[in-house]
Amino acid sequence: MSTTRNEAELQAMAKDHLWMHFTRQSTMEKSGVPIIVKGDGHHIWDAKGKQYFDGLAGLFVVNAGHGRRRLAETAARQASELAFFPLWSYAHPAAIELADRLADEAPGDLNRVFFSTGGGEAVETALKLAKHYWKLMGKPTKHKVISRSVAYHGTPHGALAITGIPAMKSMFEPVAPGGFRVPNTNFYRAAEMGAPADDEEAFGRWAADRIEEMILFEGADTVAAVFLEPVQNSGGCFPPPPGYFARVREICDRHDVLLVSDEVICAFGRLGHTFACTGLGYVPDMITCAKGMTSGYSPIGATIVSDRIYEPFSHGDMSFPHGYTFGGHPVSAAVALENLAIFDEEGLNQRVRENSPLFRAELEKLLDLPLVGDVRGDGYFFGIELVKDKGTKETFDDAESERLLRGFLSPALFEAGLYCRADDRGDPVIQLAPPLTIGQPEFREIEQILRDVLTRAQAVL
Repeated sequence: MSTTRNEAELQAMAKDHLWMHFTRQSTMEKSGVPIIVKGDGHHIWDAKGKQYFDGLAGLFVVNAGHGRRRLAETAARQASELAFFPLWSYAHPAAIELADRLADEAPGDLNRVFFSTGGGEAVETALKLAKHYWKLMGKPTKHKVISRSVAYHGTPHGALAITGIPAMKSMFEPVAPGGFRVPNTNFYRAAEMGAPADDEEAFGRWAADRIEEMILFEGADTVAAVFLEPVQNSGGCFPPPPGYFARVREICDRHDVLLVSDEVICAFGRLGHTFACTGLGYVPDMITCAKGMTSGYSPIGATIVSDRIYEPFSHGDMSFPHGYTFGGHPVSAAVALENLAIFDEEGLNQRVRENSPLFRAELEKLLDLPLVGDVRGDGYFFGIELVKDKGTKETFDDAESERLLRGFLSPALFEAGLYCRADDRGDPVIQLAPPLTIGQPEFREIEQILRDVLTRAQAVL
């Protein structure tokens, strides 16, 4: 029987034994770690009883909001009937029904669903499947993958070949070979890339053409796939310019290269559709997804695959020698189905589509502040880029960024009651991705907290 610990006891236990993810462990030594004990709607509470606005939906995850008893009860009900069984030569109803639901929602002929337990595993699956597919098609030299600068596609060793953030890879070198980078779609920094800076559509064509340039440079007979997020997360919410994905699809088709839509963040309502590629008007060869599928109430991921890629695996003695013990877990699959039922009943996708312009307008009010250079994004997914000089778009050096983001903004925003993300994997940004249940009053609340903290931030520079 578990015992309720007080905060001091929990802090001591964390300091002695807990290894935080993507976190400087030294911070626990100095000041402890925020301990979150409760969530309800778009709010969370810490062990001291203080309430915060969850402006990041956990980590782009809790799309339907915290405290959904219905999802917890679904998990308990499924666990009481069938707590676990693997998908290795066997199946269970929850995974079958969820695969059917996802295939029904996916565009085009993406009809086959391979389950995993999270986003990194879904990307790893897509990478291995692309390589295996081309070998079966008699093109064994097609093994290279292309992704965008500063893009994050996960931390499994294979997925690191696709991730475009050098600082996240250098300590693990050599990573899997064959990963190549092209420019991202940061229109705010177009001039610095030598790209068209006064015409967004021309910039989009330029950015897409860099993918073709890389395919031709490496040789189309060596390139297996292109991995792209609908809106690139790392670097601060880079939306696709008009026509970008249509051009990329055309390029991939011309050179017989697979297009993978990495929707680990962007699927399940984040951009106002079950799958973001549907709203953006393109049909990929694979979709990777996770996070919002269960709104975080139980872990799951999936790689959704076209009939074309599935076909060589569908007959004879052929199998895909890849899998995960907990992939398609019965409890997670049941929760996902119930979560998607909530999306249907409450119209969450439509809510995001209708309210996104209001959210953007509220955040764009911050452009009158000296620190705010750009506001960008889509759906309920926005980034606010911070600059030293608005006129020149000059950014901060490493020491200034450290002082601004980690020294002031992260603790100040949290103290002000807003959990969001201050990030500098690219240029310094604040990222927002709240639960999909919020509306205009909450947009104003977020803007007011950001305005206060960003106004005070100027004094630390």
